[in-house]
Amino acid sequence: MAPQNTKNPFEYAPAPESRSIVDIKPSYGLFINGEFVDGHGKSFKTISPSTEEVLAEVAEADEADVDAAVKAARKAYDKVWSKMPGRERAKYLYRIARIIQERSRELAVLESIDNGKPIKESRDVDVPIVAAHFFYYAGWADKLEYAGRGNDPQPLGVAGQIIPWNFPLLMLAWKIAPALACGNTVVLKPAETTPLTALLFAEICQQAELPPGVVNIITGAGGTGQALVGHPGIDKVAFTGSTDVGKAIARTVAGTDKKVTLELGGKAANIVFDDAPLDQAVEGIVTGIFFNQGHVCCAGSRLLVQESIADELLAKLKRRMSTLRIGDPLDKNTDIGAINSAEQLARIRELSDIGEAEGAGRWSPPCDLPAHGFWFPPTLFTDVTQAHRIAREEIFGPVLSVLTFRTPSEAVEKANNTPYGLSAGVWTEKGSLILHMANQLRAGVVWANTFNKFDPTSPFGGFKESGYGREGGRHGLEAYLK
Repeated sequence: MAPQNTKNPFEYAPAPESRSIVDIKPSYGLFINGEFVDGHGKSFKTISPSTEEVLAEVAEADEADVDAAVKAARKAYDKVWSKMPGRERAKYLYRIARIIQERSRELAVLESIDNGKPIKESRDVDVPIVAAHFFYYAGWADKLEYAGRGNDPQPLGVAGQIIPWNFPLLMLAWKIAPALACGNTVVLKPAETTPLTALLFAEICQQAELPPGVVNIITGAGGTGQALVGHPGIDKVAFTGSTDVGKAIARTVAGTDKKVTLELGGKAANIVFDDAPLDQAVEGIVTGIFFNQGHVCCAGSRLLVQESIADELLAKLKRRMSTLRIGDPLDKNTDIGAINSAEQLARIRELSDIGEAEGAGRWSPPCDLPAHGFWFPPTLFTDVTQAHRIAREEIFGPVLSVLTFRTPSEAVEKANNTPYGLSAGVWTEKGSLILHMANQLRAGVVWANTFNKFDPTSPFGGFKESGYGREGGRHGLEAYLK
């Protein structure tokens, strides 16, 4: 539903995307060795976050299923994929990229149904970047000697990859595309709340006639992921998700020869100086924290505003937040969709209530939330200090904490005062100040006068408890090469 705004004379007619473009099966098995097979574990339900309706029954992989998937990947690696010339691997990646483009509408609708994100984000952001990743790494497949890993770099073997629920298809592309380009084979586990686009990607692998066993997709919860990480046949572990799970993975692989990359949580600072273009900054702030309902590891969840412009910026920001439309993810007018799960909604509510109890000023634009599904309004907190939990802990929802600063050095100190170090944003007209701040901020990615912009040619990753390793760009190849 749209926030109530009596000053806005415009009313938007609903513009729903058709669900008929997607054929959701009643049940799904595991994708192992090029075929869909039954799992040996208990099945589980995946539901629509916006309606709470059951979408499908999904097989849960147990240790025997994980073992079968790893063995299929090893056989494909030894006999086919690692021996195939790079230019031939590239043809499969190009084919996958083209099929993703051809089926982009289907993928976008399914992503919004299963995840809860607005269709305009899955349609205009997620799926195009997914295709771009496969195109980009297809171009690298026969040029690996120029990747900076020696004249004859070799693949690692079998990669076990675990992806989160916030960008199911995009995280799949981040993981699978570079692994295949380098000659590795893959066993991928999607999040248990968002498995459907990964299973549709398995169909795309069949359509592209990818050799059996090169890509295997196993569904399940934490136990399935633990079995995959601990399997002795895995040469490389790639994980995107929470810091706590990342630490557990690091402990599991310690003492082994497995290579690991971890992309974990964040608590990014979005820093606005007094000379910044404020209207542009407001759009960047909104994109930084309300894009994908705030379900973004690099979300700009801490807004640091120079004291002299704080009141003016907050007035503009509140006015802009009042125009955001909340509701049906398949409506093309929707700006903020559903929270992914009841569990995540409970965490957002808990931390928001704690922020209010600790004395921060809470504000949301007036709006009517749908009666069914998981919803949370765009929210900001003022009078926040660094002692507040909402300024320290990752909320992973549409909640913004506002702090102020007077000098660049104070902004740097506050921005870096976090166990995380994934991203940051700087808003100023001074190029020298941008470069100074980027050099001082302990963050893997620093955006200047923009936020949440991604490109397959650019590396992404963090410092400290935000993980280690890089994905994307030439740097993303290094994680999959000896």
